[in-house]
Amino acid sequence: MAFPIQRLRRLRQHEGFRRMVRETSLSPADFIYPLFVVEGRNRREEIVSMPGQFRLSVDLLVKEAGEIAALGIPGIILFGIPDRKDAKGSSGYDPNGIVQRAVKAVKDHAPGLMVVTDVCIDEYTDHGHCGVVKDGRILNDETLDCLRAMALTHAQAGADMVAPSDMMDGRVAAIRSELDQAGFTELPIMAYAAKFASCFYAPFRDAAFSSPQFGDRQSYQMDPANRREALREIALDVEEGADIIMVKPALPYLDIIAAAREQILLPVAAYQVSGEYSMIKAAAKAGWLDESRAMMESLLSIKRAGADLILTYFAKDAARLLH
Repeated sequence: MAFPIQRLRRLRQHEGFRRMVRETSLSPADFIYPLFVVEGRNRREEIVSMPGQFRLSVDLLVKEAGEIAALGIPGIILFGIPDRKDAKGSSGYDPNGIVQRAVKAVKDHAPGLMVVTDVCIDEYTDHGHCGVVKDGRILNDETLDCLRAMALTHAQAGADMVAPSDMMDGRVAAIRSELDQAGFTELPIMAYAAKFASCFYAPFRDAAFSSPQFGDRQSYQMDPANRREALREIALDVEEGADIIMVKPALPYLDIIAAAREQILLPVAAYQVSGEYSMIKAAAKAGWLDESRAMMESLLSIKRAGADLILTYFAKDAARLLH
């Protein structure tokens, strides 16, 4: 008989033993911190639907970057909020655009902090979609030209990595070709490979003023019901030259993270998105959850599922607890 010879509680009795046999651990080095950057100076606008998160002008973003680096967090990902929008999101690939200027400023003031840039036109379009629109349809191949231009201007500004999040077919190959032809052969791509059409993005869209003005994004983002298709998306992005693949959201798709980890050798990133963050914040404010414990348990579950990197709005809070 296994019992009473095998008593699994023996190694749970003391904190020292629990630490010794712990299978999964978190480190500040696991995190990438998302930041929203806006035009102007001395602007710090709290995002109501994401308590503790702010839209920052470049001058304040630079100060934030220094704090992030001091906590041992290796990188940030930037999302730009422009003053002007148009049908093709042209301010997103303006060499003097908000993200391009933010990249230069951060690299000047915190050169050791890795700066990742989101490559997608939804924050810059007046219709809020991630692609060029014609007659109510999202055009795939025409959008690739915008993404090529955006990725190139980010690289020229000094970005350490670009992260296409649009879910257009062929965008990783298009960006890789553009970067290589321009001499940026060493610049890696983190592909939002399995990005699902999720309701958990709502606070982000509030933060970035990027909600679609018509329809939804289900014609390009993935159906939440599809696991095999997610693995196909991941495999295609690997073939097209991605250096890191991402699953987004994280907690509702832990099975996709685990399956990706089993099937590919590339690093796997997971994005704990705005809705995941805000749910914990709201429950904690209501007194229903211990915020710190819920935060750490959720991050640990993402790491345990197989994520090597976690994009999370909790990065600073978690890093402080881990120090």
